[in-house]
Amino acid sequence: MIAEQSRRSFIEKIGKGGALVLGLQFIPARALAQASSANGAFEPNVFVRVDPDGQVHVVCHFSEMGQRVRTSVAQVLADELEADWDRVTVVQAQGDKKYGSQNTDGSRSIRNNLPRLRKAGATGRVMLEQAAANRWGVAASECKAELHEVVHAKSGKRLGYADLVADAAKLDAPDQDSVALKDRKDWRYIGKAIDSIDDLGVVKGTNVFGQDVRMDGMKYAVIARPPVVLGKPTSYDASKALAVPGVERVEEFPAIKEPVGFQPLGGVAVIANSTWSAMKGREALEIQWDDGPNANFDSEAYRKQLEKTIKEPGDVVREDGDVDAAFSAADKRFAREYYTDLLAHATMEPPAATATPRGKGVEIWACTQNPQAIQSSVAEYLGIEETDVIANVTFLGGGFGRKSKADFSVEAAWLAKKINGPIKVVWTREDDIRHCFYHASSAQRMEAGIDKKGKVTTLLSRTAYPGISSTFAAGAENPGSGELDLGFKDNSFGIPNMRLENGKALAHARIGWLRSVCNIFHAFASQSFAAELAAELDRDPKDFLLELIGPARKIELSHTVAPYGNYGDTMERHPVDTGRLSNVVREAAKLAEWGRKLPKGRGLGIAAQRSFLTYVATVMEVEVTGSGDVKVHGMWTAVDAGTIVNLDAVKAQCEGGGIFGISCALGQITAKDGRIQQSNYHDYRVARMIETPAKVGVKVVESDAPPAGVGEPATPPAAPALCNAIFAATGKRIRSLPIGNQLKA
Repeated sequence: MIAEQSRRSFIEKIGKGGALVLGLQFIPARALAQASSANGAFEPNVFVRVDPDGQVHVVCHFSEMGQRVRTSVAQVLADELEADWDRVTVVQAQGDKKYGSQNTDGSRSIRNNLPRLRKAGATGRVMLEQAAANRWGVAASECKAELHEVVHAKSGKRLGYADLVADAAKLDAPDQDSVALKDRKDWRYIGKAIDSIDDLGVVKGTNVFGQDVRMDGMKYAVIARPPVVLGKPTSYDASKALAVPGVERVEEFPAIKEPVGFQPLGGVAVIANSTWSAMKGREALEIQWDDGPNANFDSEAYRKQLEKTIKEPGDVVREDGDVDAAFSAADKRFAREYYTDLLAHATMEPPAATATPRGKGVEIWACTQNPQAIQSSVAEYLGIEETDVIANVTFLGGGFGRKSKADFSVEAAWLAKKINGPIKVVWTREDDIRHCFYHASSAQRMEAGIDKKGKVTTLLSRTAYPGISSTFAAGAENPGSGELDLGFKDNSFGIPNMRLENGKALAHARIGWLRSVCNIFHAFASQSFAAELAAELDRDPKDFLLELIGPARKIELSHTVAPYGNYGDTMERHPVDTGRLSNVVREAAKLAEWGRKLPKGRGLGIAAQRSFLTYVATVMEVEVTGSGDVKVHGMWTAVDAGTIVNLDAVKAQCEGGGIFGISCALGQITAKDGRIQQSNYHDYRVARMIETPAKVGVKVVESDAPPAGVGEPATPPAAPALCNAIFAATGKRIRSLPIGNQLKA
């Protein structure tokens, strides 16, 4: 059920108290709990509630940013509850530890929660069946829930859920180990292609995003942040800003401290009665900056340093076989180096947060991927208890990892306390690009030893990049072990002798996770190198990639220096299975009709990667014009994500993830004198419509394996598949991203 509501009516419903009422499709869970206690609804756990009229409310504790998580969570809960889909409403959860982790990143919402969500729905079903059995005086085993009713097979009696709510509410919840889940063959919604419950709200403009929130008496703030990370204002003249009509006050933030974490960057906030006035007031501010320790950050110099680092031995993180002996015995050594620059998330909706004081604490509405991070970060910054921070989740106009960071919500909370009233902090596109948590730049070196038969017998791979660890540990020179797990330590090539090394790199900007994280540059290097080896040995790239992967097997990864984290799951449940990886390579090649004759100037490229426990292979078909422009004629992806919940959502994530990967091959963030040089979409490139594939195809491999990630795994193979296709079309090899003008004559 989706309630019709205009933005005007939304504003009218806010009220002086600031309670956010977002229509039936977006009721805060706190309000739901209050209603439950008031009207005698049946609420077997924190995820399910059935009203006396039979309406079912299911709670989604994750954030919706277009990946259809609200729909998928509803599918799981409604399926096990045996609810009628037309009588199900989704309720958005606030930040609360009772739900477990609410961090909507890492492609783990379904893969980490499918069993517990199924159990939550099944608990409600079992209790409704028991209530019916008690009413009829029969054994519960004789009663079965069927599409919002409970049926007694022997007598044919039926009772609707509405008739059973009061009785079920009086029962004690059963022992969770005794709650039986439905057989896979009986799934009604799980695994099916079901339209997003939120699409109509998107089309009609009724879904409330972070930028949409309004409150009576609300002020607006934009912030002049230090142009260099760890910088601070030394002086400023606010008089011209205060002279701008609508500007009411100016507030200076405390200076940021190391490690940066999710703190605000600092700077000076201009507070006004409209966004426009606040922006014009910021323009009028006259600020002198102390740029701090990162004032000399220069991208060109930094690249040279990274490229120097990978030419020297680094810290060994994995070693198989005898690499030195294998190189000595090799008939030929073949080496290549690859580079990728910083990237920004560049979500369509820049960060935005609204906050208002609530007693000792504060209530916040934000386009956040992690309301619990808002609670902990705001509490630490303001010196209050986490329980005094109420974090409400709006819809997100894209996330990609940026909105799991709480800095913009902390800004709003601090200013709300400062002015003792409601305030919205608005980030402009320029703010978003210049003050991001950037995806790290990287340099990679790969060297193979090849025997007389043309077989690769040994591999040396080096990686160097500033780690996300630097955001949480001042002066960190190496990425954390978990970052090296992402497409590096888990190299799936069946090469008997392998040494993987990591070089040191200091960060001079805020580094954060971006969709698929380090898999982006690790896949770009390994999959480009595989194609280069194929060309060197005059082999078909697809056939040679399969040869490199080798026979179907489970890789133990017993030779890593630090334990392999496996995306937080066990190797028993989710082994590194090269058979599944090879299978998606073959399936993607079939989709693309690999080997077909192409017109002159066109080429096919292929790449594959296991990431977030999912196996993905992508084929791109490109044409490079005489002027050096690239046209992507087709993109075909095969994905094996184990058990899936929403078929259409998986396909959409593969399509969107691949296009995001194309953007990763186009975008570039650079710095000069510590300052980020890009500011908007005119100089930070993302794929335009004309640059997206003319044809797309997705093959979802049927599997009963445990669920794996879906939101991110399609991104890593995209850029290397694109660049491998460019080589097939032109003979020109792209080893550095962005592509930029490398193809121009």
